[in-house]
Amino acid sequence: MRVRMRKVARRFLLAHAGLLLSASVSFAADASHPTSLRLNPSQYHQIIADTFGTSITVNGRFEPELREEGMEAIGAARASFSPAGIERYDDLARGIAEQVVDEAHRGILVQCKPQAATSRDDACARTFIGRTAPQLYRRPLKNGELETLVKVAGDSADTLHDFYAGLSTSLVNMLISPDFLFKYRKVEADPAHPSHLRLDGYSKATALSFFLWNSGPDELLLKAAQDGELHTKTGLQRQVDRMVSSPSLEVGVRAFFADMLGFSDFEIVSKDPAFFPRFTNRVKDDAKEQTLLTIVDHLIARQGDYRDLFTTPNTFMTRSLATLYGVALADKSDNGQPMHWQPYAFKDGDPRAGLLSQISFVALHSPAGRTSPTGRGKALREFILCQTVPAPPGNVDFKFVQDTSNPVYKTARDRLTAHRSEAMCAGCHKITDPIGLALEKFDSAGAYRTKENGVDIDTTGELSGKQFDGPAGLARVIRDEPAVTSCVARRAFAFGTGHFPPKGDEWSGIERKFADSKYKFPELLRQIAMSDLLFDVSQEEATAKAQ
Repeated sequence: MRVRMRKVARRFLLAHAGLLLSASVSFAADASHPTSLRLNPSQYHQIIADTFGTSITVNGRFEPELREEGMEAIGAARASFSPAGIERYDDLARGIAEQVVDEAHRGILVQCKPQAATSRDDACARTFIGRTAPQLYRRPLKNGELETLVKVAGDSADTLHDFYAGLSTSLVNMLISPDFLFKYRKVEADPAHPSHLRLDGYSKATALSFFLWNSGPDELLLKAAQDGELHTKTGLQRQVDRMVSSPSLEVGVRAFFADMLGFSDFEIVSKDPAFFPRFTNRVKDDAKEQTLLTIVDHLIARQGDYRDLFTTPNTFMTRSLATLYGVALADKSDNGQPMHWQPYAFKDGDPRAGLLSQISFVALHSPAGRTSPTGRGKALREFILCQTVPAPPGNVDFKFVQDTSNPVYKTARDRLTAHRSEAMCAGCHKITDPIGLALEKFDSAGAYRTKENGVDIDTTGELSGKQFDGPAGLARVIRDEPAVTSCVARRAFAFGTGHFPPKGDEWSGIERKFADSKYKFPELLRQIAMSDLLFDVSQEEATAKAQ
């Protein structure tokens, strides 16, 4: 039966394949202001959890994400589907659909019972599809869509002699539809200004929900779209205030910073176990979570100044992380076992300070067997300061940099100094190395050290004319660097739109209000969500509408 179900779903998939592929080409035509963005894996997971509950698991591989200008949210404008990728999404859809209708879940997730489990029941299928499809498509169903999906369920049930198998086939069709896999920006005429265009209400709702919650709109937001509430300042303000105050904002903030900090690259991070035996997969997962917990606690729970993320001693710790950090974790449980996550504050004078000294940053931007001041400095420039670091020439010789056992050049600073003697290398390394060397007392796995090959490590440097020594000194300089707040604001906007904001008075006003709030991150999100820039119709979209 499973094979027959697969064939039915595959026929529908192939019918959609041409639309998916051709659509992805046109969507990528103007990446500076995209008309649609492909769902990324975290959004896909979140929508499934919101629609069907967390007991439904998403198992399988996604089409690879593209990172452009430092963010996957921007790369999504060019993300397309390969034939192999379509197969992957089909597999994901079938795995989800089979769980939704299995005996363990159907009683809760299918809101009706068929007259007979061995035959079609269009009325029951219509009830399930009528509730589920609008949630997945993020809009009401168009004329004929509901009956088409009901017919797919019924015809499949007739073929397979199984109502739930038919319902599963129809659900697969929803999950491989472009209406689910892409976030559309649909344009309509503005009744108040007939010569102007605007996003329709459901496109606005979708833009808001993915920007603030990293998921599709809830029922209240869809209702506001249907009633035209989102086209008024008062109505928009009401929804934005509700969403910024919602616990779901934490989901959106986590997703944004995971993108901004390049956490998807953790999938390929590894350390030489001969040198770093404590850097396990558990530590790698905990390192990412530690940083996200620190960010959410500081920005949302404490309503802290964004800049203080780079100097705060407050974080969270697990036993496995504490071992690598070299700190003692107090036992705070009732049964003699430490809680998995515990709040932790580094003491005054500790060399660790803020995000840049956490394992998630120093380990992510280091090779398997050695540190990389250049890689760490490059990441800081690009991810935190929004500054471009040119790629190295193709014919660069890295022999000095990679030879950690060189008897003459014993420290990374020595090796980089020798490497910079080549004229083609000096310019880029001047940008990255002084700040990257400040973190050199953290080894490739993030553990603290004071010497390399028996030689004291020098962590002094300079940024924007300000001298510093070590990670704590660097953190204080970074905290007060104007580009830090400008960069996070620009990247937050790009997270919601797929492109950086245009220069002009409106964007300047958003940055000014961010500063006036003492750089409270939820206020930045609120200002972006309330701005016309988030919903701006591009010339390309207007042209497409005219055609």
